Amino acid sequence: MDERIRFGVLGCSSVARRRTMPAIAACPQATLSAVASRDPEKAKAFAAEFGGAATGYAELLERDDVDAVYLPLPTALHGLWGARVLAAGKHLLVEKPATTDAEGTRALVRAATTADRLLRENFTFAHHPQHATVARLVADGRIGHLRTFTGEFCFPPLPDGDIRYVPRLGGGSLLDAGVYPLRAAQLLLGDDLRVVGGALRMDPRRGVDVAGQALLVSADGVFASAQFGFQHAYGSRYTLWGSSGRIVVDRAFTPAATWSPVLRIEQQDRVEELTLPPGHQFLGAVASFAGAVLAGRTARHPEEQAGLASMVRTAELVDAVRRTAV
Repeated sequence: MDERIRFGVLGCSSVARRRTMPAIAACPQATLSAVASRDPEKAKAFAAEFGGAATGYAELLERDDVDAVYLPLPTALHGLWGARVLAAGKHLLVEKPATTDAEGTRALVRAATTADRLLRENFTFAHHPQHATVARLVADGRIGHLRTFTGEFCFPPLPDGDIRYVPRLGGGSLLDAGVYPLRAAQLLLGDDLRVVGGALRMDPRRGVDVAGQALLVSADGVFASAQFGFQHAYGSRYTLWGSSGRIVVDRAFTPAATWSPVLRIEQQDRVEELTLPPGHQFLGAVASFAGAVLAGRTARHPEEQAGLASMVRTAELVDAVRRTAV
C-alpha cells in the first residue's frame, strides 16, 4: 500500500464539503482519489474543488485507487452502503451515527470483522485534545468525587426540506444531535450506562423528534443527562459536577479549528479558567483513521474491537431512549 491512504467519498453532503474533505486534503497520510454522487454534476463540482475523479456510487467501490471510503450519506443508508463498501474490500469511515439502531450497527461490525477491514464511526469531537485534559482533571481529583454529567447539543430550527426532518432517511434530533452528549457521557463515564428516563418532543407534521432529554446512570452511580434538539438557541457544552467543584466545557462538540478552548473549573471559593491550544478535530479523526489503516489495523484488532463495542453501545442507548421516553 502507498504511504498515503487513498480515500473515496461516497455522498456529496454538506459536512463532507465543509469539514471532512478539507481535512482529507490537509492530512499528510491521506489523499482523495474519487467522489461519488447520485447527481453527476454535483460529483464533478466536488471533484473540481478537492481533486479526484467524479463517479457514481457503485463505480467508486470498483476503483483500484480507493483504499478507504468516507460515507456521509443520510443515516438510514449507512447500513446498506457501509456493508457494500466493506464487501468490496475497502476500509470504512462512516459518518455518525453508524446506523439508525443497534441491530444495524451490530450488522455493520460483523461485516467489517468478516471482511477484515477497519471500521470507525466519525465522532470527530472525541479527537479534540480538550476532552483528554478534562478526563485528566477529573482523575486528579480537581472536582472531588464525580456525581453528575450534563451534556447539551441544541441549535435553531433547520430549513424546510432538510433531510434531518425526513423519517425514512433517519431524521430526528436524537440521531443527529442527541448522540453527541450520549457519546460524551460514554467517553467520560464509561460504557456501563443505562437509560432510566427521558422525553421526546415530536413534530406531528414531519413525524420526527425535534427535541429531547434523556436521563442515565452509570454502573457506579454517577447521574448523566443529555439535552438535544432543533428548537433552541445554539448550545454545545457539557458539565462535570463533583463533590467539591465542577468543570464546564463550552463549544464541546463543534469548535472551530482556530478556537482556543477555555475550561472553567468552579469551586466554592474560587473560579479558574484554563485556556488550551486550538485543536483540529476533523483533521485528527482523519489522521487517526489513516494511521490505523497504514499500521494494518482492522476490526479484529483488540483496540478497534473496544471502539466498535462503544459504537454499538451508543446505538443501544439510542434505542433505549426511544423505548423509555415519554
